[in-house]
Amino acid sequence: MNYTTLISAEQLQALMKSGQPLRIFDCTFELMQPHAGEQHYQAAHIPGAIYADLETALSARHGMPGAHGVITATGADAPASGGRHPLPNREKFATWLSSVGMGNEMQAVVYDRNGANYCGRLWWMLKWAGHENVAVLDGGLQAWQAAGGAASSGEEPAHFQTHFLLGPERATLVDADRVASQLGRPAQTLLDARTTPRFKGEVEPLDPVAGHIPGALNRPFGQNLTPEGRFKPAEQLKAEFAALLGQRDPATVVHHCGSGVSALPNLIAMEVAGLGRTALYAGSWSDWCSDASRPIAQG
Repeated sequence: MNYTTLISAEQLQALMKSGQPLRIFDCTFELMQPHAGEQHYQAAHIPGAIYADLETALSARHGMPGAHGVITATGADAPASGGRHPLPNREKFATWLSSVGMGNEMQAVVYDRNGANYCGRLWWMLKWAGHENVAVLDGGLQAWQAAGGAASSGEEPAHFQTHFLLGPERATLVDADRVASQLGRPAQTLLDARTTPRFKGEVEPLDPVAGHIPGALNRPFGQNLTPEGRFKPAEQLKAEFAALLGQRDPATVVHHCGSGVSALPNLIAMEVAGLGRTALYAGSWSDWCSDASRPIAQG
């Protein structure tokens, strides 16, 4: 059986026993303490899980930083987006997947300890690389341990290198020019996943400019989860997005946040709700505000 959105702890336990080709990734991260995520992984992780670091595996870190931290590398090292956590290009990402033994025939399962805030990035990137069979462990490591799942500590044995082959993109990536060209048009509905005070421009702890892209709607990513840290039921999510979008077509939604990471729980939630796979502006606010000519809104 293949899983493409969410997988429960019990389903993952059965999958691990089945012998089906499987690769599990721990994406735990802490934005203000970048090394803490790997420390948490070393302390406890699902047996066999590979650590996927947001800043070294899931972001481009080649070349010289430009204004506001924008990566300016060119050629084979050129990132696929701007912002504080620029996407590596698909070829670089495939090289990393190959290095950790991820094969095209495998089911991938991603998780974190952070309410799917970080593992959603790898879920999306695998779709973008053409790999459909990837699922988020619903409830993360906490749900795994609550279900009696075993935990390992320390390093995992190295995997044989594979040759991950890129396929047609199964996720839509848009850039600042595309967003700017569609501002105020019915063909685009911007959905910002940052906390409401950041969205309104009342505070801005990370980026040089406070505010949001004009016309954007706000849905903080944590609104997709129950108090237990699992995604809300599909029908509840569908009703909440319908209330937020009003008469706007769900297919027009472009997700963003501060740096293209916490936007993904919203994108995944829309898919769980049966509203389709919507687009991602991966550069997000950190990319948008790096150009003073782009309009901003507050309040």
